[in-house]
Amino acid sequence: AIISNYAIYLKEKSSIDDTLDVFPSHGIGGVVGMLLTAVFAAEVGLVYGETHTFLYHLLALVITGVLCFGGSYLIYMLVDAILPIRVREDQEEKGLDLSQHGEKAGEV
Repeated sequence: AIISNYAIYLKEKSSIDDTLDVFPSHGIGGVVGMLLTAVFAAEVGLVYGETHTFLYHLLALVITGVLCFGGSYLIYMLVDAILPIRVREDQEEKGLDLSQHGEKAGEV
């Protein structure tokens, strides 16, 4: 929990757009939990002098990260090819409320 809260604190200081704090809380927490399990596992952990469990966990972490990133990137590219994700620059300058909904926000 301390690591996840610190990751959320660092995320708020950066320009990363993660409104729900999903990666700092679940991603970082999961990575730390996975690695520390391999460190403190009874009889096969790193603190008992065994390295194979830690190395397997580290390898699984790298493979999972690569597959998740690659799969997400592929899905992003497919969706962007079908329906552009980014709005055009002229729409952004005009304002998305006006260009997307035909009204100005805040007008009473």
